[in-house]
Amino acid sequence: MLRPIRTLAAAAAALALVSACNSASTNGTGPGKPGDGPGNSRGVTADSIKVGGIVSMTSASGYSKKDTDLGAKARYLRANAEGGVNGRKIDYLGAEDDGQDPAKNMAAARKLVQQDKAFAVSPMSSVTFSGADFLEQEKVPTFGWGTLPSFCGPKYIYGFNGCLVPTPGGTLNQTWPEGIATILGGARGKSVAVIANDSDAGKFGIRTFQQGFASAGFTVSYAKASVPATAVPSDWSAYVKEILESNGGKAPDAVVSVMQTPNNIGLFTALKRSGYKGLLSDPTDYDPGLLAKDATKQALDGVHVLLQFQPFESTDPKMAQFKADIKAAAGGQEVPLNMHMLTGYMSADLFVSIAQKAGKDLTVESFQSAAQSFSDTGTLVGDRAEPKGQKDSFGCGALVQLKNGAYEVSVPFKCYEPIPFK
Repeated sequence: MLRPIRTLAAAAAALALVSACNSASTNGTGPGKPGDGPGNSRGVTADSIKVGGIVSMTSASGYSKKDTDLGAKARYLRANAEGGVNGRKIDYLGAEDDGQDPAKNMAAARKLVQQDKAFAVSPMSSVTFSGADFLEQEKVPTFGWGTLPSFCGPKYIYGFNGCLVPTPGGTLNQTWPEGIATILGGARGKSVAVIANDSDAGKFGIRTFQQGFASAGFTVSYAKASVPATAVPSDWSAYVKEILESNGGKAPDAVVSVMQTPNNIGLFTALKRSGYKGLLSDPTDYDPGLLAKDATKQALDGVHVLLQFQPFESTDPKMAQFKADIKAAAGGQEVPLNMHMLTGYMSADLFVSIAQKAGKDLTVESFQSAAQSFSDTGTLVGDRAEPKGQKDSFGCGALVQLKNGAYEVSVPFKCYEPIPFK
């Protein structure tokens, strides 16, 4: 963990910031009021800023996002090495493990605010975000991967690459449909099947991607959030049969999975054994660590993975900086890179960038004011802007394909014009 030396002032500030059980930290405006009044600086001392994370380090299926924590640590370490944020070091408390459990997600949010007195939560990476309403009520700037509805609309919650699950009136990121259309030589006359877990994230994923692929010109022959979210099926035959007959009794040209790695391995293996020769794609399996096992490598061979950031194979100087930062955070060791690291890194990067703009007098109020006119360009996720990102995605991405045991860029990083979400 990244913890600067405590001072007496820090201890006094911690004692002064006592929060109630179900709502709020006190803020000088009276007990029991949620969040912060003008000038609140919960977790901020003269020389430090407390930040914590919430990450699914473990899960019932064995899937883990633990390296999200390492990515965030890497970015905060560099910020501190460069003198901190307007002279304050980031006191990174590390990530709480929610186990992909809604109750634990809420408990983690309460702990970070009420017990640890964190100024911000960054990163937040899970398929569940039951603590969102609490963090919004408590006015806690929160940053993560905007794949859940809670990243779209609330005032204090930010997606590092914008809102990916918009409400009507927002826009949809078209990287995935347009990228697959590029690989297939166009969308006209092509069909796609989209499958997801039976969860909030899965249902929203189906809703958005069904519209996105149709708008790109595909026929969406199958779109269901039907796979259990709590356990990986041992038999995929019923799902495979439905998919392979969805295109007027024929197989679709592409199968897109909005699921995590264990489910993708099972589904893609079953599809291949059935003789399916079409395009396979998912948004999660960009992880060299997956190549350590022959069975996993074989199951994912040929799969095109959606990225919403520059591929690790990029020659962009910012990618070189990311790799150097990860190595430093790993104690100087070379570690296999994965998308969770970049999720944590870019969540932390957006927080640091806005906090820097907020100036020396850092409060929740000054932070939010800085966010209202924040923008920058050429980052690893493209051009960023707030509060635009709380309604729209930043619209950029790439596709990579696992081929012969290595990842290759199949569609280079590019920014696409988003479409209105209906």
